Amino acid sequence: MNQQPVTSLARQVEAAVSTALGRVRPELAGADPLIRRSDRADFQSNVALASAKRVRTRPAELAGELAGDLQDVGGAPIAEVAVSGPGFLNITVMDEGLWRQLDRRLTDRRLGVDRPEQGARVVIDYSAPNIAKEMHVGHLRTTIIGDSLARVLGHLGATVIRQNHLGDWGTQFGMLIQYLDEHPEVPWRHSELSSGDVELGASTVSTLDGLYRVARAEFEADGAFADRARARVVALQAGDAATLARWREIVEESELAFRDIYERLGVQLEPADSVGESFYNQWLPEVVEELLEAGVATYSDGAVVVESTEVTAPDGEPAVLMAQKRDGGYGYDTTDLATLRYRVRDLKADRILYVVDARQALHFRLIFEVARRMGWLTDGVEAVHVAFGTVLGPDGRPFKTRAGGTVPLMRLIDEAVDTARRTVQEREGDLDPAELDRIAEQAGVGAIKYADLSTSRLKDYAFDIERMVSLTGNTSVYLQYAHARIRSILRKAGDASATAPDPELRMHPAERALVLALDEFGDVLDGVAEFNEPHRLCNYLFDTAKAFTDFYENCPVLSAPDAVRANRLALCRLAAGTLREGLNLLGIAAPDRM
Repeated sequence: MNQQPVTSLARQVEAAVSTALGRVRPELAGADPLIRRSDRADFQSNVALASAKRVRTRPAELAGELAGDLQDVGGAPIAEVAVSGPGFLNITVMDEGLWRQLDRRLTDRRLGVDRPEQGARVVIDYSAPNIAKEMHVGHLRTTIIGDSLARVLGHLGATVIRQNHLGDWGTQFGMLIQYLDEHPEVPWRHSELSSGDVELGASTVSTLDGLYRVARAEFEADGAFADRARARVVALQAGDAATLARWREIVEESELAFRDIYERLGVQLEPADSVGESFYNQWLPEVVEELLEAGVATYSDGAVVVESTEVTAPDGEPAVLMAQKRDGGYGYDTTDLATLRYRVRDLKADRILYVVDARQALHFRLIFEVARRMGWLTDGVEAVHVAFGTVLGPDGRPFKTRAGGTVPLMRLIDEAVDTARRTVQEREGDLDPAELDRIAEQAGVGAIKYADLSTSRLKDYAFDIERMVSLTGNTSVYLQYAHARIRSILRKAGDASATAPDPELRMHPAERALVLALDEFGDVLDGVAEFNEPHRLCNYLFDTAKAFTDFYENCPVLSAPDAVRANRLALCRLAAGTLREGLNLLGIAAPDRM
């Protein structure tokens, strides 16, 4: 099979127009050809309108010169170039060129997608739950967006280093450890909670979360317990063996619960990807010392601070990053500086993506500024805050339980799967129960992930399960059904489905539209990687599925004459492969049957 990347028709046309620009008007060599898809032809270029003023001519005249050059010389499988309106270039590709492009993508196991990120080392910081705390709706976007970006960048050739920055350190652990030691009869370990002696559905993190709340209440009500808890914090920070052993047990038990959610969501985070805040404690004094020696940080009222040279606080004074507190302690600022330094120096990152809530924008702006001033971030290393909006409830307010608390993530998954089961059962009432459970799980989990990813990440979105599992509209279930329908056609076609397309056949408009849509796959993935925006892939897959539906309604496949049938089956094969690969890069299953 062909293993060479396939240059998209859009890029071929872009190169042809660029070459024509340099030939007819050398002073425009290198100008952006401004190619886009068009309803009036296969492609449209607006370059004449954008560039005519530079060469002191009318756009229509420049467009005419370009059209003549393109038709005389070519450089891409161009069938026709027409000038329309004030100077638009409408470009149509030869039918033969479209069929051959289809065959090139179909005979490549990567569907012709290149590896433009090869050689890049990309660290992606995402998910980051807190130890002894239940994962909730607030962890949804970071986990799902980060996982999709890791998949896409890896597919495009990057070496992706996943980093799950666990919240595993702080004074709250002294309080919790002391309480557990004083109440050994309370079950909280996974083995204890699965013994049948506790309420069904309990988990380690939900139990620890509840026990922490009890410990906190006792801390506030009982001075003696508060003193013992504070002493346990000191013991933890000092490396006391017994305290550290209990702390490690809490971390390990919590990670077991997190893995249940990652496996349920199909998120590619392994235990080896977990690097908690505690890992960086060893370097915090060293980081502060470096900041002081470089003159980037100064003492202020007993604390060590960095005054920003780029960001102003609301009072008009420079925004301040706290490197060390007056009492000698360290906070998130110092930990994140140590983290960034480690990722550059030790992990050798070329790019670091922080998939974190948009409300942390100021924090990361200050962290990146300090890192640049320290020389940790150079022109060869990029750090990006991949910000995202908030998950809202159906009422348009931040998603909460009726009691006002955060919604556990596992509960959301269960609700989505139950809703998907009802939706599928209404459509396919005779499914085997085991098959129904499998499809419901794939559809429900996919619905949650797709609803998140299909929204521009900077926007808030409403968590509406009924809409998410709809069989119509821009949902994962619609895409999954589209893939399953294509696979059904190919199963019915049998061995004939492997026949190569005949490039001499004329194209139906719906065939043309589908080939052009499928040909954009690699370019869309490049855009996802460049802008860190998975919604581009979601929108592309939805548009491609709609193009397939239009094709299927207008172009009979199995009943068509042999040569036509072979070409249309080739289109079905590439459509199925593209939907499957695209959904996989979103972390969503593409079932063969639904």
